[in-house]
Amino acid sequence: MSEAGVIGTRYWSRLRDGRIQCDVCPRCCRLAEGQRGLCFVRARERDQLVLTTWGRSSGYCIDPIEKKPLNHFLPGTPVLSFGTAGCNLTCRFCQNWDISKSREVDTLADAARPEVVARAARELGCRSVAFTYNDPVIFLEYAIDVARACRALGVKTVAVTAGYICEAPRAEFFGHMDAANVDLKAFSEGFYREVCSGELAPVLDTLRYLKHETDVWFEITTLLIPGANDSDRELRLASDWVVENLGVDVPWHFSAFHPDYKLLEVERTPPATLTRARGIARERGVRHVYTGNVHDEAGGSTRCHTCGALIVGRDWYRLTGWNLDPEGRCGSCGTACPGVFEAAPGTWGPRRQPVRLADFAAR
Repeated sequence: MSEAGVIGTRYWSRLRDGRIQCDVCPRCCRLAEGQRGLCFVRARERDQLVLTTWGRSSGYCIDPIEKKPLNHFLPGTPVLSFGTAGCNLTCRFCQNWDISKSREVDTLADAARPEVVARAARELGCRSVAFTYNDPVIFLEYAIDVARACRALGVKTVAVTAGYICEAPRAEFFGHMDAANVDLKAFSEGFYREVCSGELAPVLDTLRYLKHETDVWFEITTLLIPGANDSDRELRLASDWVVENLGVDVPWHFSAFHPDYKLLEVERTPPATLTRARGIARERGVRHVYTGNVHDEAGGSTRCHTCGALIVGRDWYRLTGWNLDPEGRCGSCGTACPGVFEAAPGTWGPRRQPVRLADFAAR
């Protein structure tokens, strides 16, 4: 395998009409020779389904883990983040549309073999590598290869995903992940169909799967769009589903929308909307609910669900307080806080640092 290239894939089947069906996600693209799936990176070439972007990335950057967002997974630590191009949903509000909606291979300006990514992460002091910016399920084979290389060096991996994936590839993909943030875009089939050209049910299946059939630590994010997915009724329904199916301890992030891509006519999400959503979710029983994309120290910090003590203080992506013992229990009352914690928090802070993987490949 060269530094970057085209590789054969496993999840596809032949149809009677001569086309090939991609079986990675519920979209089930049916392709004639030379055609690409909606995701752009999976294509039919030489009578098989291939991934055209193995080893290629739109760029690498060190982020705070809280930016993924993950608040209960190695707080304060740096994560080496990267994405590719394309996506298997068509969200009109996409906040990373220049990457996820790209149909240009020139977007993929950086290249690295899996072992180079893992080595770079370790040498840069990153506790994890995140597949983010666009959905890693569409470059599943490369993500898995990177995850294997990371695991061999003691580096953890994080999937930032919409969870729109079929059963068999889902089991393989998450079998190599340590953590995930799943984008629950709304709690309405109509929203998924009309705004994302997708379906809600497979995403709920993925969330149930993560909870009941894996050891992957996961959190949820919902981008609240005024008038589209932020009604009290929808938030109550979603909260009740989360409590019943995932339990009270799954962290849930409500993030503010800003006009972008094809949804420019909608106003920014008022901070009060996030506070209202957080209040509804907590009233319905979700213990750890956060606000994002706004300055809200109370909505970004973690408190003990038993005694109410501040256990992880946050100001944007900077940790301002730490009251967890080495076993991840509240320093005030001893109640365990759900998550993956180390004896001490990281000190990376809010920095964002671009990285050239070529510097590590040359060594």
